[in-house]
Amino acid sequence: MIRSILILFLAVLSFAGLRGQNLGFQLAGGKKKVHIPIEIHNNLVVVPVVLNDALPLKFILDTGVRTTILTQKTFTDILNLPYSRKYTISGPGGVNLVDAYVTNNVSLELPGVSGRGHAMLVLGQDYLELRNYLGTDVHGILGYELFSRFIIQIDYEKRMLTLMLPEKFHKSRKYQSIPITIEDTKPYVNATVVFQNGKTLKAKLLMDSGASHGLMLEPSSDSNIQVPANAVSSLIGRGLGGEIVGKVGRIESISVGNFKLEKAIANFPDPNSYSDSIKVGNVFRNGAIGGEILSRFVVVFNFPSERVYLKKNSAYKKNFYYNLSGITLKAKGSQLTTFEVMEVRDKSPSKASGILPGDIILTLNGIPAQSLDLNMMNGLLNSKPGKRVRVELSRNGERLKMDFELRDPI
Repeated sequence: MIRSILILFLAVLSFAGLRGQNLGFQLAGGKKKVHIPIEIHNNLVVVPVVLNDALPLKFILDTGVRTTILTQKTFTDILNLPYSRKYTISGPGGVNLVDAYVTNNVSLELPGVSGRGHAMLVLGQDYLELRNYLGTDVHGILGYELFSRFIIQIDYEKRMLTLMLPEKFHKSRKYQSIPITIEDTKPYVNATVVFQNGKTLKAKLLMDSGASHGLMLEPSSDSNIQVPANAVSSLIGRGLGGEIVGKVGRIESISVGNFKLEKAIANFPDPNSYSDSIKVGNVFRNGAIGGEILSRFVVVFNFPSERVYLKKNSAYKKNFYYNLSGITLKAKGSQLTTFEVMEVRDKSPSKASGILPGDIILTLNGIPAQSLDLNMMNGLLNSKPGKRVRVELSRNGERLKMDFELRDPI
């Protein structure tokens, strides 16, 4: 299953005082352009970052955050970095308190890019468990401070990030230019959403590279947003406040510029299920476009000129599927090759076969789990409707075999 991990830090980053000091991202050696190999995990862009010239880490590149975030305080403690401020952040309903710290004058180095004098938000604990839910070592999130400095091209297919100086950038004719607005450091685009009942919404959507879902729509933002009748209830993501629940359904289409994607999957979060809001400060929105849609393009973000440039890639016409097996997995262990079932959706093929939360998958279609990573495992469990899946698992020390057929729930 492709999990929609919504990385929702907007409420956190609205606190005063989270500003970088003497921000200084620069391309090394006077270059005009640098290319950085990236990893793609669950539609999220993961880049290599060296913290304070000492620790090689991996950060998610996220258009939805203002200030750099480190998810594990252990690393700043190792470097003996001082903290200038402590915040206690509450999740939905005032519960699930989260401690966070601010450290200043941090250096962040990417291949061919230097950055000095940054402020960084450090979470007291790894509340998001990005490493486990992405199945790879991920230590933080990098956002606006990079996008505001450079023109940034993300080539999901070639797994390449390109950073360019704004004054040296020239748009290729192969790309369609689409206007965006940068509000509260985040990019918003206008899109047309057509629902299954025929209603149309002119939507204002956050372009969120740090969310792995395709489309999120907030029902309370507009009366035209109707949850499809055949939508399924599901865990749709994780935020600082905990699990995010809601409905998942199929819309008729979404159009951005001249691009039109048919039968896309949309998440409809339940009210008060997460700490993000349809209105943060003075910014109103109807929802967000995430990586499942963005990854169907080569995307160029031009924050200084408030434009985004899109070009189709080979995934553009790929069908949208949602969790054909009904299983949510978590990677555990030092090598992230122990795969625990965290959730089994009601009325799903895996539920009918007898799989339960807490089961450990040992083999999938005869392939030992140790030979797979979480991306591969989710890919096999979400390949196409009608495909049969054979699972061998461990439950309380007993080895069990299950067999089921992948089915489109919506």
